[in-house]
Amino acid sequence: MPRNLDLRHVISPAVRDLIELANLNDFDRTREQVTRLRGCTRPVNLVGHTATRNTTTGHLVRSYSTADEPTGRLLTTCGNRRSSRCPACSRVYAADTFHLIRAGLSGGKNVPETVRAHPRVFATLTAPSFGAVHNRPTTKDGKPYPCRCGTRHAEDAPELGTPLNPASYDYTGAVLWNAHAGALWARFTRNLRRALAAHFGITQKEMNAALRVSFAKVAEYQKRGLVHFHAVIRFDGPDGHSSPPPAWATVDALTHTIGEAARRTALPVTSDTVGDRGIRWGDMIDVREITALGDCELTDRAVAAYVAKYATKSAEDSGTVDRSLVCRTCSGRGSVGGRTRDLCPDCQGTRQAEPLTELPVHRHVRQMIRTAWDLGGLPEFADLKLCKWAHMLGFRGHFSTKSRAYSTTLGALRDVRRAWRTAQADAARVRAGHPAPDADAVLVTESSWTYLASGYRPGEELLAAQTRHEIAQAQTDKERAKTEGEVWQ
Repeated sequence: MPRNLDLRHVISPAVRDLIELANLNDFDRTREQVTRLRGCTRPVNLVGHTATRNTTTGHLVRSYSTADEPTGRLLTTCGNRRSSRCPACSRVYAADTFHLIRAGLSGGKNVPETVRAHPRVFATLTAPSFGAVHNRPTTKDGKPYPCRCGTRHAEDAPELGTPLNPASYDYTGAVLWNAHAGALWARFTRNLRRALAAHFGITQKEMNAALRVSFAKVAEYQKRGLVHFHAVIRFDGPDGHSSPPPAWATVDALTHTIGEAARRTALPVTSDTVGDRGIRWGDMIDVREITALGDCELTDRAVAAYVAKYATKSAEDSGTVDRSLVCRTCSGRGSVGGRTRDLCPDCQGTRQAEPLTELPVHRHVRQMIRTAWDLGGLPEFADLKLCKWAHMLGFRGHFSTKSRAYSTTLGALRDVRRAWRTAQADAARVRAGHPAPDADAVLVTESSWTYLASGYRPGEELLAAQTRHEIAQAQTDKERAKTEGEVWQ
């Protein structure tokens, strides 16, 4: 083989870029940046600086600038909660949600442990029926029996949740229900407080002075493409989780009034095109008490884990796509330009980023998307932004929400994590010979950051893939060790 043979043309761009990164001044720092993201799929690239000073002495406590980085930029996690977009960041979000929910059940995170004694239930509120669908019914002992179509469907059968008769299925009602589900929940919480006051025979003002209702909920998509809500609902005293509720506020009273408020809650929808409708909850309403300990499946930990699991899910679990279908070039207008409006070159006036007929989804899901898109073009439904949320089958609410006094907040959990990292960085500076920050000093931080781009360089993507592999391997080894330990026991 000739000694001067140039092999650069046969090396992949990612490997070539990795070689360029390795030739930088500090490759270890570049690798550290990528590893610290723990496999984030699409990190945010920032340029800028930050400096923290002691206001009394003017001493510079700590400083940072991306000009000192080998690549001239800082990589930070995207923070996307959706597991389909970024498994790494969604794991962090799920962990934060778990601690948030569990703190409201068991205490911790500035929530007293006495909250365990408060009456609390796990409630599930579902959508009504818009037509018979294929399902997998089971007996009381869990044995499946045939669907209405006469078939015993497998657990992963693609027809589950799809209409038995698509021609008579109320797709318009299904999409409008999804679009109003968040508002229906908000009205339900107001009606619940009114129902409680009526149940106890007191005014709402008197009830607010003695009792508070706190909740945390998460939305989940069913196979039929409709959302339903799982919620932790708890009785508190007037000051929230820090005060006990009165003795007459029992689990039985909470269970009864949840069902009553759900049955009475309705949202009117007026339309000259599709007719007037009433948005209501379905008949399937399940309310069960949460136990702190014991063999019951609804323990504090089990409920927190269940809610955290669905906090990172989205509509793609029902078979839809996880991206907006609105054309980005024209922002869904179908035309571009100023005074002279020209046809959008990308969507050709359809306003769609990709043809709905070519979406790789089940025809039931495609029909829901098409219905949402068609309804979104009607002026009377403009405020619902159905075209923007057509890929979500009309639902545009938050997947996880909570009342103000339920427990801590996601922001507070992130602040604690940020403070811990700052403390670790200060400790490293002290070990390197720098003076320790004065604990009583008043510090002021000045920062300036600019968004540069999103994603990795090709070489960094290889490092990120290696990080993901190592994390997955560590998790596999941990599960294997746990399984082997249980076998030996």
